[in-house]
Amino acid sequence: MEHIKIIAEMAWAHDGQLEKAIKIMKAAKEAGADAIGIHVTSLEAYMVPHYGSGKGKVSEGKEHLQIYNYLSDINLSNENWIAFSQEAKKIGIDLCVMPNDLASLEFVHTQIKPKYFVVSAASFIEREFIEQLAKTNTTTFFRIGGALLGEIEQAVTWFKNISNAELVLLHGFQNYPTKLEDTNIKQLKSLQDIFGLPVGLADHIDGSSPLALNIPLLAIPFGATYLEKHITWDRNEKGEDFESALNPDDFKTFVEYVRATEIALGISSWQKLSEASMRYRNITRKRVVAAKPITKGQQLQSSDLTFKRSDIGLTPEMTDLLLGRTIKKDIKENEAIEWEDLA
Repeated sequence: MEHIKIIAEMAWAHDGQLEKAIKIMKAAKEAGADAIGIHVTSLEAYMVPHYGSGKGKVSEGKEHLQIYNYLSDINLSNENWIAFSQEAKKIGIDLCVMPNDLASLEFVHTQIKPKYFVVSAASFIEREFIEQLAKTNTTTFFRIGGALLGEIEQAVTWFKNISNAELVLLHGFQNYPTKLEDTNIKQLKSLQDIFGLPVGLADHIDGSSPLALNIPLLAIPFGATYLEKHITWDRNEKGEDFESALNPDDFKTFVEYVRATEIALGISSWQKLSEASMRYRNITRKRVVAAKPITKGQQLQSSDLTFKRSDIGLTPEMTDLLLGRTIKKDIKENEAIEWEDLA
């Protein structure tokens, strides 16, 4: 049974508050997440100050804001992230870091040393960024939402020319929230077939929908070994990325669903029957019983026998071995036929 790694994606849900970020991280750990996802950003290196506002760039109700100023207001400092990473180490949760620019990549690699790196859609076709990240020799996720196959191939080549570290293609994108018809979970199998790389799902469907706990599970039988799900402290606060985020209690339920799915899927190779399967087999299989009274000394014929569910008796595949054999005792109708009944 394969352990699916679950990444609790906090992103900007901390709203610029270190205490809140740590609180969310502890909730993710308690819920059973394997890693906490964060974005580390030097705004002046990441976007131009006049980068336009609009739908699809930030969460609901913030589309009118000047994005550079808005993100500057909720951006944690490098000192904050060092303190955050120390707390992560203390509570035993892995860090999955998306550095959004070269300066942040250098800082994260040298000062935080996370278990995982994530390349965002914004940096996906930036060769220098990919190559510098590859040099860290760290397990890396490529967010491929909005990418063409040729772009994925190029980015994979840049990375693999330098590093043998695990590279995972993370399928999905944020559309505040993403519609079901844009989720396209079946594409995970195509990505595996084309690139021969591990795949994961970055799920961004509506966190208020009951389907938010179930739809990502479908990615597992299609080959996903990583599931990323947004987490927030309180959806009612409508913080950044809240649209696709779960509250801690729902996130815990989601983790439980993932672990239950792992168990239910089991293994693909056919092996000997489990103890439970053998018990089921023995309970449900029909047995050979007398179709009518059989007299001692009588030779068995097919008309003497029938198959019915019974706690004892030989199984139907033994019938050919019974025909013509002599019975050494009287047998009543519906009584099971056993080897010791034969002369």
